[in-house]
Amino acid sequence: MALEATPVANIHVPDELSRLPEMVYNLWWSWTPRARRFFSMINANLWATYRNPVQLLINLEPHQWERLINDGGAFMSDYRRLVREYDAYINMEQTPFRQQFPDYTGAPVAYFSTEFGLHECLGIYSGGLGVLSGDHAKAASDFGLPFVGIGILYRKGYFHQAVDADGDQDHEFRDFDFYRLPVKPLQSSSGRPLLIPVDLPGREVYARVWELKVGRVNLYLLDTDIPENDIADRPITSQLYVRGREMRLCQELVLGIGGVRVLRELGITPSVWHMNEGHSAFLAIERLRALMKEKHSWDDATRTIAARTVFTTHTPVPAGNEAFDTQLVEKYLTGYAKQLGVDIQKLVKLGISYPEGRGQPFNLTALAIRMSHHVNGVSKLHGDVSSHMWHHLFPGKSAADLPVDYVTNGVHVATWLGHDLRTLVEDEIGADWNEHLTDQAFWAQVRDLKDEDLWAAHLHQKDRMIRLVRSRLVQQFGRHGKSPDEMRAVNHLLDPHALTIGFGRRFATYKRAGLIFKDFERLKTILTDPERPVQIIFSGKAHPADLPGQELVRQIFNLAFHSEITGRIIFLEDYEMRVCRHLVQGVDVWLNTPRRPREASGTSGMKAAMNGGLNLSISDGWWPEAYTGDNGWLISDGREFDNEEMQDYEDSSSFYQLMEQDVVPTFYQGRENGIPRRWVRMMKESMATIIPAFSAARMLTDYAHKFYMPMATD
Repeated sequence: MALEATPVANIHVPDELSRLPEMVYNLWWSWTPRARRFFSMINANLWATYRNPVQLLINLEPHQWERLINDGGAFMSDYRRLVREYDAYINMEQTPFRQQFPDYTGAPVAYFSTEFGLHECLGIYSGGLGVLSGDHAKAASDFGLPFVGIGILYRKGYFHQAVDADGDQDHEFRDFDFYRLPVKPLQSSSGRPLLIPVDLPGREVYARVWELKVGRVNLYLLDTDIPENDIADRPITSQLYVRGREMRLCQELVLGIGGVRVLRELGITPSVWHMNEGHSAFLAIERLRALMKEKHSWDDATRTIAARTVFTTHTPVPAGNEAFDTQLVEKYLTGYAKQLGVDIQKLVKLGISYPEGRGQPFNLTALAIRMSHHVNGVSKLHGDVSSHMWHHLFPGKSAADLPVDYVTNGVHVATWLGHDLRTLVEDEIGADWNEHLTDQAFWAQVRDLKDEDLWAAHLHQKDRMIRLVRSRLVQQFGRHGKSPDEMRAVNHLLDPHALTIGFGRRFATYKRAGLIFKDFERLKTILTDPERPVQIIFSGKAHPADLPGQELVRQIFNLAFHSEITGRIIFLEDYEMRVCRHLVQGVDVWLNTPRRPREASGTSGMKAAMNGGLNLSISDGWWPEAYTGDNGWLISDGREFDNEEMQDYEDSSSFYQLMEQDVVPTFYQGRENGIPRRWVRMMKESMATIIPAFSAARMLTDYAHKFYMPMATD
């Protein structure tokens, strides 16, 4: 059933620009430079303020249109060119999917995720999982895959981080005005807002459905903050990763059960159901309820559900998997058990890791695995680790059988490739690079770029990064009460000619942001060498409930601004997609120091590598598959110690040695005309080897060939 999504923002444009509202409500603009340049032409100040074209058009004074339309034709010429580019993309018939699967006429893949990181103006993501989901949706659009996404439209999203003058992390939750975002509410056939009921104990909670267009695919986002709900139920979809366990359970019931009902209301029967992490695992309960209502037996229904379900796990440590007290789960699932005609314990056992044991929590990963035919990790190493963690849930298989497969993550190149490098590739290799993302021979041409051109493009991106960091630091210091002279001094922070290392990610303790400070004096010597200076930019949030992570933020903040290495270390607050883009596009080195093997994949290093950044990383996640010896550096040799202190000593010692003997000398020595020739050769290797192997296009192709199409056509 095709239900209408109606824009609700107060936007009026001249007839000559009638296609503009359609384009601002499609996130295609977020990875299309021509679109963003056009929005800036409309009003550069408003675009720089909001970076949201819907908000831009709402706030634009009507009289400004006349000036733009009558500017001699350039504006209208750019508008018509943009419309042609948009239409060519949206209406493309010979998509990669159609070329590879010409006979497929089936239903779409339904992809469920608790967060989607698509653009910083839409803050319904917290970090890597959400950005991966957003890149997956963008890649599905590029590929032409029949695809629909299900998520939640959080009223407050994830928190904004403000670090006070003492280094303590504050958590600020801001309400989104959905009517100023590029989303539209779906209308029912009667013309009223589409509301989806979800059964909770003693009542029904309703979720309004919002449509978000991402190129050629649609995402449907659920929102309980509506007048039809009791005031106590409206905040269910308020905050991403809310701390309260019962509220979190309610969120995940709304996502899983409500999401299935949305698709049913839209008349979509997916060919494949893809659960991205366990947060959406309750979708299996709703599907089970529907099948048993049709008189399927329990065994037949569970087999039917699993036969068309893929589950992707992102968490390589048992404690990181979502679990709830069984009594709490019984409270919420008893009504569903009655509808199924089964004892509540039969449902509960689906989520118990070891059914013969007692006192275990209800684990959403266990539920998702039991109700899926294909289970995969997000790197080869993670697939191995997950096979050992969960082999007991695969009857007849041992850990050695590797029952958990893998599809290594990838990133959406058009989103993350910097402007200057993108222009260089288009000018020197081919403007159609986006059609060759998985072609190793095409990207091998990067090795033939002139050193001068590649280095110049990198320095332009580095300069843009430094300007953003300085701008953010002025705001940060102004809130701390710094003097005008101290804030003017920010303009001298970060030397564009110094070796610059980036570390941007969630401040979970296993990611070991503090590892490099183990031998402070040795690090200080490396950073403060007047002939070969090194500077490091840290950015990242700790979850509001993660007190050790917040302590780590405080420690690094104070090292950055109140220690002997002040000026060599920077801590930039409120890490989000815009900050991430600038860092991965501008740094010389991307640092990654997780405690192996706890990093499931780690996509930020891929983004840096695609921009010529060199990874300096522990042998964890994706890096063991990517490292060649010529495209970055490997910290330690992958050995794992039972003693964490010994592991930290080994890994930090390896870091110092690499910095002293290889990284710093390679950056500063052997320069010709100011260009570090060996370094630039490594940059070329990084781009040539990483882009075709770790793009989201390759990831999406793997999912289509390994899981989606075999299941959809079986």
